[in-house]
Amino acid sequence: MIKHAFVICAYKESQHLEACIQSLEKQTVKSPTIVCTSTPCEFIKDIAERHGLPYVIREGKSDIQDDWNFACRQADADWVTVAHQDDIYNENYVADMLKKVGKYPDAIMAFSDYRPIIHGEISIDRNCRLRRILRYPMCFPALAESRFFKKRMLSLGNCICCPTVMYNMQKIDGDVFTSSLRYSLDWDTFLKFAGYKERFVYVKKPLAYYRIHPEATSMAYISDQKRVAEDVDMFRKFWPNRIVKIIMNLYVKAYQTYRD
Repeated sequence: MIKHAFVICAYKESQHLEACIQSLEKQTVKSPTIVCTSTPCEFIKDIAERHGLPYVIREGKSDIQDDWNFACRQADADWVTVAHQDDIYNENYVADMLKKVGKYPDAIMAFSDYRPIIHGEISIDRNCRLRRILRYPMCFPALAESRFFKKRMLSLGNCICCPTVMYNMQKIDGDVFTSSLRYSLDWDTFLKFAGYKERFVYVKKPLAYYRIHPEATSMAYISDQKRVAEDVDMFRKFWPNRIVKIIMNLYVKAYQTYRD
């Protein structure tokens, strides 16, 4: 039987943390859940204790990549999902994902479709639709194991929603996240794995709901232009500068989702 675990990276006093935990508790197939933090406080500790969850503190300066890698190391499981404290999961997330990865034990990571939560409502926007089109080649097993097609899927932007991803810890040697980037470290990580011989697995159902709100990390990076700079760095891994300029003129419009 495949062992799966959720690790939640919790930061400060998020009003959405408990809703995330409750969505994991409602899973039709149960997985152990661990709450990890590099910003320890009574708020996070109380919520973890109230739900009977392990509460683990990472010492040192808070850093997304270090925090995510630390959280992954806490799980004793074949597959691990790094749950974001702001997001919620469909009750069939674990069941549907494990059913699919069970067919492809050679997969290095699996991900699903998703829906944004905008102004508190589960919705679907233009960006979500476009990214679903970019992911479509992964519906075909032969393409999902091709280094070329895995990379092409990512060449026009990060079309994989990070909270939906399960990582196959048995296939990963060392840390999951090894990027030099901060905001785009997930995109860079997916590109790293796209270069491996192991396949990607894609579940077309929307199994996670990504919350967009003013306090989100995404907003902070957009506000000080860090996201723009790192997105340019990522596109340069696929395209010459003249093409990158054209793509970015269009891609920056996607940031409007976070400002609406």
